[in-house]
Amino acid sequence: MTNKKRVAQATPESLHQIFTIPEAPDSTLGRIEAEISQNLNGFLGNHIVATEKPLIEIEKDFADSKIPEQPQYVSDHTHHLLDKLISQSVHTSAPSFIGHMTSALPYFVLPLSKLMTGLNQNLVKIETSKAFTPLERQVLGMMHRMVYQQDDGFYNEWMHSAAHSLGAFCSGGTVANITALWVARNNLLKADGDFTGVGKEGLFKSLKHYGYDDVAILVSERGHYSLKKAADILGIGRDNVIAIKTDANNRIDCKALAQECARLEQNNIKVMTIVGVAGTTETGNIDPLREMAAIAKQFNCHFHVDAAWGGATLLSNKYRSLLDGVELADSVTIDAHKQMYVPMGAGLVVFKNPESVASIEHHAEYILRKGSKDLGSHTLEGSRPGMAMMVYASMHIISRPGYELLVNQSIEKAKYFADLIKADDDFELVSEPELCLLTYRYVPQIVQQFLQTAEPAQQEEINVILDKLTKFIQKRQREAGKSFVSRTRIEVGHYHGRKVLVFRVVLANPLTTEDILNEVLTEQKLLAAESLQFLPQVLSKVLK
Repeated sequence: MTNKKRVAQATPESLHQIFTIPEAPDSTLGRIEAEISQNLNGFLGNHIVATEKPLIEIEKDFADSKIPEQPQYVSDHTHHLLDKLISQSVHTSAPSFIGHMTSALPYFVLPLSKLMTGLNQNLVKIETSKAFTPLERQVLGMMHRMVYQQDDGFYNEWMHSAAHSLGAFCSGGTVANITALWVARNNLLKADGDFTGVGKEGLFKSLKHYGYDDVAILVSERGHYSLKKAADILGIGRDNVIAIKTDANNRIDCKALAQECARLEQNNIKVMTIVGVAGTTETGNIDPLREMAAIAKQFNCHFHVDAAWGGATLLSNKYRSLLDGVELADSVTIDAHKQMYVPMGAGLVVFKNPESVASIEHHAEYILRKGSKDLGSHTLEGSRPGMAMMVYASMHIISRPGYELLVNQSIEKAKYFADLIKADDDFELVSEPELCLLTYRYVPQIVQQFLQTAEPAQQEEINVILDKLTKFIQKRQREAGKSFVSRTRIEVGHYHGRKVLVFRVVLANPLTTEDILNEVLTEQKLLAAESLQFLPQVLSKVLK
């Protein structure tokens, strides 16, 4: 006798139940909740498959575009999610997952996230957020103080001012950068006499009114791709985001920056914004912000600092000086979901002058009325969740000294790993860590020695093969599932500026140990030895 599979029905009673009655503790979802609460890493380790399944195979599980006509029981669907989704997700909190910014999260984040989701506040409007609005304003004040270090009087005056905002919470660094450049554009091409401003009349009429042939945004070659998105959206054009060369340490060349500003000025092109990078995405390096601020002042333009990566370093008294000059910026982007250990979706931008955001203020009678303290009047996004609560809780539970310990630990761990790489003759450190990022590659000692004296053509030939070897090792390591590093291409001076493929690691996870870092290198050496094509090929070029 076979058991018939139970069938759910969409009825008023069943729908009422899923809105009002929680799952029983012994149900699938109830057991998952208990397991996650007791041991999140253990749960993820048991349910996420270590070895990689091809994406094309995973796509087969998500190939039906029809909206179901038959509902499922929660427990049945939970089994489906465990089997098809959770098992093939990425274990970003694993101590050996050191390829990207995602990290382990503090345990208190789990129940607080559930509370935040259950409250379902919408930060666009006080009517849909109430206490979350002053909380978000306080968090913006705290982050503003972290950057600009104003006194109590400043924050008492501006933090809860209805007509002002110290910044904007958003989903991440991309929207934060767009917001900063939006403010810069609108303040540059503001209302003047009969001209009502770029926001109303558009870029063409604005340039005509002010007599500019064009406007430009200047950033180093290591600038984030979101800046081109911003230029596209704001009508400035991606071609007008001008990349300035960097030095051997991946920092902007300030002499070249000043020369480009002067050239643009001579051609009647107004420099709208100079962007300093405080923690490049690829290498974690920091531009000379103080020098850049002086150049921005000389050419009378907005100075923005993209500190999405490095902003949390300001919480460390020991390493704060790495961002010297950030307090001179007109605006600063920070991602709390990077080294402030909150879930994804917590980016923000702060403005030195609380009146800056007036240039993007917008209202709607049904929701954003003039004179209210609605945060949505100064944000690109409308409906937004209460992610500020997670930052607020983290700053109180972890505290500044706690964050300093985490930041210091990650930077020093990167230095340890760099020393480990330099001590092994078969690895080449490509970029020294300034924050918790670094790049390197596997290059046998004999090959390194050959490259030092090789002709450019010989270097190129060998680097082509080494690129393939790096890709082979990185992919095989990812597929094996024991550890993960990412890869990228960056220019290397002693290879005549050629872009080479390198391993990239981010050592932000506090659970990553020195033993794990040793194991990562050991595994990479073993994988290199397994390459029956690229390693023998590169060695034969050197030994012939």
